[in-house]
Amino acid sequence: MQADWTQLAGSFSQALLRPDLPVPEGASAHLPKRFAVYRNNVTLSLVEALEANFPALRRLLGGEAFLALALDHVRRCPPVSKLLFEYGRDLAPEIEGDAALAAYPYLADVARLERLWLDSFHEADALPLPGSALAQVAADELGSVRFVAHPAMRLMNSRFAVVSIFARSRTGEGLDGLDLSQPEFGLVSRPGLMVDVRRVSGGTFAFLNTLSCGATLGLAAEEGARVDVDFDLGAALMLAIEAGAFTRIKTGEEA
Repeated sequence: MQADWTQLAGSFSQALLRPDLPVPEGASAHLPKRFAVYRNNVTLSLVEALEANFPALRRLLGGEAFLALALDHVRRCPPVSKLLFEYGRDLAPEIEGDAALAAYPYLADVARLERLWLDSFHEADALPLPGSALAQVAADELGSVRFVAHPAMRLMNSRFAVVSIFARSRTGEGLDGLDLSQPEFGLVSRPGLMVDVRRVSGGTFAFLNTLSCGATLGLAAEEGARVDVDFDLGAALMLAIEAGAFTRIKTGEEA
């Protein structure tokens, strides 16, 4: 009996997301029409979740193309979480493997940046590092301090102008005049209630990435300067504090 139920449950869940599969025998004997309605409702709710999770991507693709992508994703990738904002984590790799979208190679990174936005929005709250924190550190100790990243802080590294594309798409602005192949780096943060997405230089990205991995301020500054000869440590620190990228600093033995 247990084996029969397990088999029915498996075929039932597969058929929900695959309209090409027949209605499970255990359901079709009594409720074929209701199952069809239920299947449509499940598919529709997942498509709507993808639309809500990836609004910039939807604008870039257009309604019809996005619907085709979403339906294909629903059939390939059933949800693994009860939280609909979690749905679509595997969308970017699927876009990269879609031959129909090969002419738009930046779309996968747009999906990745939208995913970072969602993760930042739903992350735990924390008070950002106050601007006065560094002033309390002795000058000879500055190079050895370490920063604790804010839970909502994320970094994006793309070989496309993904931050600019994301920003324009979210506001409904076109991409005319934008060099799509220009690599861009992004900082995603949530200093208050709203998620903030900023384009940063390669040096600042390297600095923030190194700092967020637990390295000292001195080592992070060296990495920023190695990547970008024009790296400005003061400007990078000001940006990080303004964006709420970190919550506190560790000094002395704590570091």
